[in-house]
Amino acid sequence: MLEEQPGWEVCGEAPTGRDAVGKAKHLKPDVVIMDLSMPDLNGLEAMRQILKASPKTEVLVLTIHKSEHLERELLAAGARGYILKSDDGRDVVTAVDSLRRHRPYFTTRVTNMVLETYLRTGIPAQPSEFERDPLSPREREILQLLAEGRSNKEVATALRISVKTVESHRKHLLSKLNLHSLSDLVRYAIRNKLVDP
Repeated sequence: MLEEQPGWEVCGEAPTGRDAVGKAKHLKPDVVIMDLSMPDLNGLEAMRQILKASPKTEVLVLTIHKSEHLERELLAAGARGYILKSDDGRDVVTAVDSLRRHRPYFTTRVTNMVLETYLRTGIPAQPSEFERDPLSPREREILQLLAEGRSNKEVATALRISVKTVESHRKHLLSKLNLHSLSDLVRYAIRNKLVDP
């Protein structure tokens, strides 16, 4: 559908969040269409890394996930477009066209959410201090990989760090989140959409 548009080219596809970051850094696309549910590195963290490495790239989030908290987090992280997979396929073309012109695109539902939050509170729809993610990008990466069932050694290899560093991060995550076991970390990761159940 996208390649049928005159002058448009799909320059790459990535099966994991980490691959998406690498390809975006190398290919420098005008627009990245990002799912949130991706292995190795979730879409939200991948989007943050892509925008840090390539600030001119626009990111369109295309996902099944919908919640007011998630929408606020996506906006705060720099998403300029947000579409649900259940939306009409033509919305994807319209959104990409809008983003490639550096204009934001949000479905009516997201626009209404932002407007309602503003009218209700008088402030833009951003996560409150309480809602903001307490984890650093590296902590989110490690938590996601652990929650996906990777061993400390596999996490260390994937992130090119030592096993001792992974163990240290793991202990710090448990302490920081006031959790007591790996299964608690997995539940936290699922609740916060770092991994799918």
